Amino acid sequence: MARAGNLLKTYQEKRDFRQTPEPKGKVKKSKGSLYIIQKHAARRLHYDFRLELDGVLKSWAVTRGPSLSPSDKRLAVRTEDHPVDYGGFEGVIAQGYGAGTVLLWDRGTWEPNGDPHEGLENGVLKFTLFGERLNGGFALIRMKNKRGEKRENWLLVKERDAHADEDTDPTETWTTSIKSGRDLSSVERTGETYRKGKKYKADRVAPARPRAKPKSKPPRPSEKKPAKVKFIPPQLATLRDQPPSGDEWLHELKFDGYRIQALIDDGAVRLMTRNAQDWTDKYPSIARALADLDVTNAVVDGELAAVDDKGRSSFGLLQNATDAEDIELIYYAFDLLHLNGADLRAKPLTKRKARLKSVVRDAGDPIRYSEHIAGDGSRVIEEACAINLEGIISKQSNAAYRSGRGTTWIKSKCVGNDEFVVAGYRKSDKRGRPFASLLLGEYVGGRLVYRGRVGTGFDTAAFDDLSDRMKPLKRKTNPFDKTPADARRDAIWLTPKLVAQIAYTERTADGHLRHPSFQGLREDKPAREVTRMAAEKDDGAVQFRGVRLTHPDRVMFPGQGATKRAIAAYYAENADHILPFLAGRPLSLVRCPSGRQGECFFQKHHTASTPEHIATVNIPEKNGKTSSYLMISSAEGLIAAAQIGALELHIWGARGDRVERPERVVFDLDPDELLEFADVRSAAQEMRDVLAAIGLTSFALLTGGKGIHVIAPLERRRGWDDVKAFAKGLAEKLARAAPERYVARAAKKQRTRKIFIDWLRNERGATAISPYSLRARPGAPVATPVSWSELSRIDDAARYSLDNIDTRLSRLKSDPWRDYFDVKQSITQAHLDSVV
Repeated sequence: MARAGNLLKTYQEKRDFRQTPEPKGKVKKSKGSLYIIQKHAARRLHYDFRLELDGVLKSWAVTRGPSLSPSDKRLAVRTEDHPVDYGGFEGVIAQGYGAGTVLLWDRGTWEPNGDPHEGLENGVLKFTLFGERLNGGFALIRMKNKRGEKRENWLLVKERDAHADEDTDPTETWTTSIKSGRDLSSVERTGETYRKGKKYKADRVAPARPRAKPKSKPPRPSEKKPAKVKFIPPQLATLRDQPPSGDEWLHELKFDGYRIQALIDDGAVRLMTRNAQDWTDKYPSIARALADLDVTNAVVDGELAAVDDKGRSSFGLLQNATDAEDIELIYYAFDLLHLNGADLRAKPLTKRKARLKSVVRDAGDPIRYSEHIAGDGSRVIEEACAINLEGIISKQSNAAYRSGRGTTWIKSKCVGNDEFVVAGYRKSDKRGRPFASLLLGEYVGGRLVYRGRVGTGFDTAAFDDLSDRMKPLKRKTNPFDKTPADARRDAIWLTPKLVAQIAYTERTADGHLRHPSFQGLREDKPAREVTRMAAEKDDGAVQFRGVRLTHPDRVMFPGQGATKRAIAAYYAENADHILPFLAGRPLSLVRCPSGRQGECFFQKHHTASTPEHIATVNIPEKNGKTSSYLMISSAEGLIAAAQIGALELHIWGARGDRVERPERVVFDLDPDELLEFADVRSAAQEMRDVLAAIGLTSFALLTGGKGIHVIAPLERRRGWDDVKAFAKGLAEKLARAAPERYVARAAKKQRTRKIFIDWLRNERGATAISPYSLRARPGAPVATPVSWSELSRIDDAARYSLDNIDTRLSRLKSDPWRDYFDVKQSITQAHLDSVV
């Protein structure tokens, strides 16, 4: 490995960056905690396992991929350190070192158990992963080298904790990219690669791989039989306080029952729980109804619920449903994963549900299709809570089905209703009552944490059943990490194997339950799966460069796995680029506290809850009153903006010290959806030429959306009315001169196949996206200044993103806007006269 101070020397020496799309990168100064795994179809398929340390990615090639079984020891060959920028790389390496297809298989953060430098030195590195797919404790253990062996061999081992799983192979469960949703073949077809220093599309130029000749003649299509279906680990929802909003979300009612996956094969049906237990014999009526569906084979995902006479599901009612004929059982089908031999998981949810609806449409009771509502999740959850339902599940309409917990499914609840581990009970002084209350807990980071007592919700049958089940589990030692004195009094401890469903009104600040009520035991979920991780209630606050950052590992951009910590790091590391455009200006923030996929809103006024590092500027309003507006003038202010979920920074055209004198004019070129980016690029160049013809120098900003901002800096001589009049007049003049290309009015019906020249950014109080601000859009794009010469080579307004902006900034030989603040120009009366 390379020595400290030159950690990337080996990486850079092995690659010709004229031939490979991989980032050259540099050693990061910040202390990040990125963890990634990349699936790499090189000469031999393997999984590249990487942990960020000392400003680089420490790397191992895991030949068979990671395992969730503690009994498996996977060979991990140490490779050269990689740049942190490599954490977003996905594509095709066409030739040279490491040739093959790469996709981003997992991403998140990691936390060392002890000093990681000592772990690497001593050959035992233990750590905890917080990924989209892999979670929990792992260890890397160095093997003793054989004589003459140069490579450094390690073993990757899963620790025994709540995330260990002897039965699931993660490399088979997850085969697609968490970044793009594509599999290896799709990345190979559409990914970019390099040849002779130039990009080209792999599907047009890359040579096809030779295929082995079949041993026998394949059957004709009519003779082929769909393969037998197998259990698929289910996709799980992440708990949030509020549901997301936006047209890309569908919202379904949350049923209080058992998650059941139905495997249908030529009329034979198996009903599998979420942890692959076969419960077909428990619910034969459901199996018979599913067997009547008109399919050869299928995998249906759904929820089995017992409903009362008002149509509400009840977990307590479900407890007796196997034996009671007067309880109505309903299987709510909400997803279709396989149908007649076709794997549907990669298709968008809307298409899977459409196929599902056609399959179960005529089934009738007890099979029902789970309907959904699109749009505003807050309205849906309000209506669900108003009729005493448990909550809703919100799902991204265009997302693929991905096993495991992720952020394309969001769970929102009306009241608390969760699973807890039963790890003890308190004795009762009442005759005939075997216990007074159950002692409840849940796992947090591998520790069983006490959450309170439940003493209500039991009937005679529940008392008898629990008493029988708890007798063989008695133990002398306390299984909880810590327990308050009142809970230890008269306590009988149990080996934590039983899981109870508990309803409650809320959690206290220390995590204890208020007004808990026992709903029943869950036999479909192991105790070790009862973890707090998915709910994100503990804020895990850290100090980030002097600013308190809560929920630092909350995913703000699901498609990239970008966390709040990553956003804070981006703003802090690039403050020198960002602050010249922000400092001293009033601004508005687009805040998405739960991430891009959640609810977002504008904030422009400074309030009592605004973090102290975000400054304020007082501005007189038209009504004579004065309002406090937001302002950011320091790196700490940028980090504070990340802390409150600010994903976009929008600035005024004037500074706070002379707010009536704008210092720039902005033309926002907004294309119709039918136009290509080349049309926008051409329009921006024409706008540049028009401005240059009247003596005004301008600069180009990729907005991170669809368009380009053409910006001309100004000396502070004119007021808002003049700047607005000039912008409006020039936009209208261009629209009159080329009505087939431009429009200067915002009406949608007038913009078909045209570019709207938005001049309204030049009013008092109006804002525009700040250079180097993130955008709350898919892909985590960044509004990026570019030079006019490089604009001709750019093919997308969202060309730069959180994944590659650091690479761009590190490779810049000169600032594309280096003359921006030195330009001395203003709008003259001649300019105003020329646009009338």
